[in-house]
Amino acid sequence: MSEVAAPRRIAALDLIRGVAVLGILTVNLFNFAGPGSAAYSPNLPQPGSVADQWLFGAVLLLFEGKMRALFTILFGASLLLFVERAEERGEHGARLQRRRLCWLALFGYLHFALLWDGDILFLYAVVGFAALALRRAPPLPLVLVALMLFGFWQGGGAALFAQAVSAEAAVREGTASKAQTDYHAQIVTEARMADGDDLAEARLGLFDQAGSRLTDRPWLPLSLVLLVFGETLPLMLIGMALYRTGFFSGQWSRRRLWLLAGIGIGAGGALTLAFTLWAHGHGYPEFAMQLAIHFLLGFPHLLMALGYGALLVLAAPRLLQSWLGARLAAAGRMAFSNYIATSVVMSAVFGGWGLGLFGTLGAARAWLLVPLVWLLMLAWSKPWLARFGQGPLEWLWRCLTEGRLLAPR
Repeated sequence: MSEVAAPRRIAALDLIRGVAVLGILTVNLFNFAGPGSAAYSPNLPQPGSVADQWLFGAVLLLFEGKMRALFTILFGASLLLFVERAEERGEHGARLQRRRLCWLALFGYLHFALLWDGDILFLYAVVGFAALALRRAPPLPLVLVALMLFGFWQGGGAALFAQAVSAEAAVREGTASKAQTDYHAQIVTEARMADGDDLAEARLGLFDQAGSRLTDRPWLPLSLVLLVFGETLPLMLIGMALYRTGFFSGQWSRRRLWLLAGIGIGAGGALTLAFTLWAHGHGYPEFAMQLAIHFLLGFPHLLMALGYGALLVLAAPRLLQSWLGARLAAAGRMAFSNYIATSVVMSAVFGGWGLGLFGTLGAARAWLLVPLVWLLMLAWSKPWLARFGQGPLEWLWRCLTEGRLLAPR
């Protein structure tokens, strides 16, 4: 893999980020709308409708894991882009990036405490330090290290779920031993107790919810880092390698991009479809779904994310000239502000301090909110940028990083 120079602003990067920030809501919605188990099955904490089953399956096939992977790949690319721009200005790029990541960690922890315990900003900030340490590595070693770590993480993680999935399958098939039956009953009871805790906390006011998180699980953002470090760092490294080879800046041939799109979406989609059909036919079993979403579907997710990215790079020259493309790119330039704004809106809809709809809607009815929030993101991002040049949180983040008050533009 050869390295190429990148232009000062990469429009395709903004476009892909815009798609990713919209797409990630399709999956996060289940966490906003219901207890933790709702993210793994449309039949939890209570049985869902036929529409819920099919909607959940569609999200699993098209969005689950793919948007998170794409978003993480973009974060890795942006790490290098920021450092290079800073160095072009004669500044110490790595030092400035480390300061930037420290502020991002603080933003992420506040996001967790005040709004939502599914935050990824703290995770990205901490893992970003490890990725930054490898910033000078050539593209090929970055990819090799990423794939090895990714595979090791998948294998080790799958082993953690082996007993639970085996017991679940045996109970479902009526072949469970007493030990398996007892173990399955125990983990199901623990899961339903956790759902009950989620429901009780969701009914609290805004500051009572924050107090509950900080009292009961102040360590949760750090535990998330430990849980998904082996997924997040490899994806960031792949993003760095793609950036260095000019993937986002139009340096790849169209033939090469079409090949990646075809293999990524074709192979990754086929594997994901096979699992989705199995899961749908078995009622989305809770622990098998956890195993698949967190580990077994890791490589299919990655393949589809790369395929999506290649398609968007191919489409970028024309798409960016359209109304939709310009709006998506604007949403991508304001991804930080849009990500937090989405949490505010969803918390207001589902939280006890707002409309209090947490746990009251099935997957299909709750998902009707997604197009509405998409429209809001597309509607406000471009006019805001036309007036101020950058998103409000992007501006604040930059001011804190540089240690001075900057003009909005």
